[in-house]
Amino acid sequence: MSFERERRQLLADIEAEVAFTREMTGRDHLDAKVMRAMYRVHREDFVPDDLRHASYRDSPLPVGYGQTISQPYIVALMTDLLELDANSIVLEIGTGTGYQAAILAQLANRVYSIERIPELAQAARQRLARLGYDKVEIRCGDGNLGWRENAPFDAIIVTAAAPSIPAALLEQLKPGGRMAIPVGLPRMHQDLMLISRDHRGATESRKILGVAFVPLIEGCWTG
Repeated sequence: MSFERERRQLLADIEAEVAFTREMTGRDHLDAKVMRAMYRVHREDFVPDDLRHASYRDSPLPVGYGQTISQPYIVALMTDLLELDANSIVLEIGTGTGYQAAILAQLANRVYSIERIPELAQAARQRLARLGYDKVEIRCGDGNLGWRENAPFDAIIVTAAAPSIPAALLEQLKPGGRMAIPVGLPRMHQDLMLISRDHRGATESRKILGVAFVPLIEGCWTG
């Protein structure tokens, strides 16, 4: 089944969301490179087979283990906030099915992604390899701790809501780097935050808009 029409409609839906939220986000458009990445990555390859028909709805979808694949607009917005270029080294917390990592790999030099659920990590690793995304490295672990061996990172993206910004992630953000992270408690108000570190090492945070994410949990999956 071809999703060409649905893929183009999704770009229009994202653009409509960007226009609707521009006063909150400060963005009246997203970088053309980000929009091209959203078009090139086929979301139907990253959702469960029984939800392929819903691949291009601008909404989150369940992927098992209590996790979701994020709403495409939020994926695009968070990616845009990172302001990536071809030299960027990115850390992603919360691999899920690998969709966000695939988007990042369209724009960055290298993507390191951490997933706490072994089954999701292994499936995403196999999926991305099959689809030719060789810029992504995945490991199973506690995302709160980051990936110290490959730090510092030009950008960090967290796809689950933390009650506060993990100290290890702040430490691993390079001067001049940016972090997009939802902050808040489950089933309560959460804010998408943009954390910027200047070249002297000082950090600045800005609320972007209200969001709803699954929680960022310490430790690894225990079943």
